Amino acid sequence: MSTDTPARLLRLLSLLQTPREWPGGELAARLGVSRRTVRRDIERLRELGYPVLAARGADGGYRLTAGKAMPPLLLDDEEAIAIAVGLRTGTGHAVEGVEEAALRALTKLEQILPGRLRARVSALHSATTPLGALGADTVTPETLTTLAAATAAREQLRFAYRAADGTETRRHTEPHRLVSTGRRWYLVAYDLHREDWRSFRVDRLSEPLATGARFTPREPPTGDAVGYLRATLRLTQEPYRLDATFDTTAAELARRLPADYGTIEELPDGTCRLTADTAEPVHWVIERFARTGIDFHVHHPHQLAAALRRLADRLARAAGPDDHPGPDDHPRNTPPTDHTTPERPTPR
Repeated sequence: MSTDTPARLLRLLSLLQTPREWPGGELAARLGVSRRTVRRDIERLRELGYPVLAARGADGGYRLTAGKAMPPLLLDDEEAIAIAVGLRTGTGHAVEGVEEAALRALTKLEQILPGRLRARVSALHSATTPLGALGADTVTPETLTTLAAATAAREQLRFAYRAADGTETRRHTEPHRLVSTGRRWYLVAYDLHREDWRSFRVDRLSEPLATGARFTPREPPTGDAVGYLRATLRLTQEPYRLDATFDTTAAELARRLPADYGTIEELPDGTCRLTADTAEPVHWVIERFARTGIDFHVHHPHQLAAALRRLADRLARAAGPDDHPGPDDHPRNTPPTDHTTPERPTPR
């Protein structure tokens, strides 16, 4: 009979996490204890916050149900690897509303993963190459988790940084917050050498190292990291009204744009109209619209339409004249015509 109560509770919880109903007799046999001990252990789990439901009757049993809070989970090796890989994918893609939560969870999980599992996760991640969000800048999960851990622990952070003009510098900072714009990650931090606030593109940052030196958090001049980043990126302009028509249904457009990006209205001719209040730079809007793969027409603002015309002219010049078709001009999935052997007439 099992006398190690903590170990037995963990074993019981592991069994209950399997999505099925467990008869009390079967649990008792698995654990090597009496039914009465199983009932006591079930009560202990409930006191710890695990919502264990007991079904009445001779054939009744126990099962773990959804609760109001999120108690600790027990994961086997394969489950831990699957979750870590999924979280790494979430941090590496421009999935709005998910990246920051995925990063927090990944930071917590990788801190407690055994070395053998951490090596397997890294090997799997390095062997795969996700397509990711088109136009997004690549950031490694290792860099993100290092920055997130230093920010959460309020530890000073050193790293190498490459500016837009290619200049390489070493920075010593107090990290304040990581901010995702949907296509890039930024670190908002207080630069100790320059004695001022700075925002750093994480894809230009390398060799991050938490020094272990703790600091008392400061507040950015705008009061929060998002406000400071908007000011840094010159996004503090008044939001403008975005109005465009797309040659598709409202449901299809909603599937290809971030949730709650704007209001999508179905039109009688099978197209739809998008309206939104945004402060995004127009080149971001163009990139977002182009990635939908749907033809569209901009009604407002005028600067967006003008930017589209300039881009179209530049792309047309880059493509050059179209009087010399190349090998890619053949229709897809249709092999080029073989002109070496004339086709024989069909005998009659």
